[in-house]
Amino acid sequence: MTEVAAVLAELHRLADPAYRADMEPRYGIVAPTALGVRMADLKPLAKKLGRDHDLALALWDTGVFDARMLAALVGDPARLTSGQMDLWRGDFDNWAICDTLCFDLFDRSPHAFAKIDQWAGLNDEFGRRAAFALLASVALHAKKLPDAPFVERLPLIEGAAGDGRNFVKKGVNWALRAIGRRSPALNLAATELAERLAASKEASARWIGRDARKALLDPKLRSKLGL
Repeated sequence: MTEVAAVLAELHRLADPAYRADMEPRYGIVAPTALGVRMADLKPLAKKLGRDHDLALALWDTGVFDARMLAALVGDPARLTSGQMDLWRGDFDNWAICDTLCFDLFDRSPHAFAKIDQWAGLNDEFGRRAAFALLASVALHAKKLPDAPFVERLPLIEGAAGDGRNFVKKGVNWALRAIGRRSPALNLAATELAERLAASKEASARWIGRDARKALLDPKLRSKLGL
């Protein structure tokens, strides 16, 4: 049995039909190829397998949702190419696969900011969401980066705030809130943008602005940032 076949067999063993049945109605995950493996079971399996980029590539090629989620956990960000990130992003068809790849793999790639800039201009819902899920993920994880790369991308957030599609709107909001958690200066800049969006004539921008403003003005966060 090949390694990929063995991993697929293990995923079938871990699958929970009840969870699979709940994925769309309860979590909004539309994934026809899903087996129904919970993330709580994928993570220990990924830890056991370790970083293995060749395995990640093979798992992605199966087209099985759970195998692709596992690929995000075992892929090697140092071996990601720009083309591979585009190829995988082109397969995103639900928020869970989009966010998991961005949060657990893409954000560690040296190509991350270039992809944020590129994908922010896409028209498909999950492609554009990927730009902002990736921006949020980098903001949350890359603690040592200076403020400048995030300030420079606030216009991307403002430019996409009028996109009323549900998963884009929520991704843009996530990115704005994540940036505003990084430092006092970024909190002030993000709050200023949230105020402008809250006063927008566009419904999606108003929602983003109001929701982000509430999070960014949270007394506990501002106290932590020294504001």
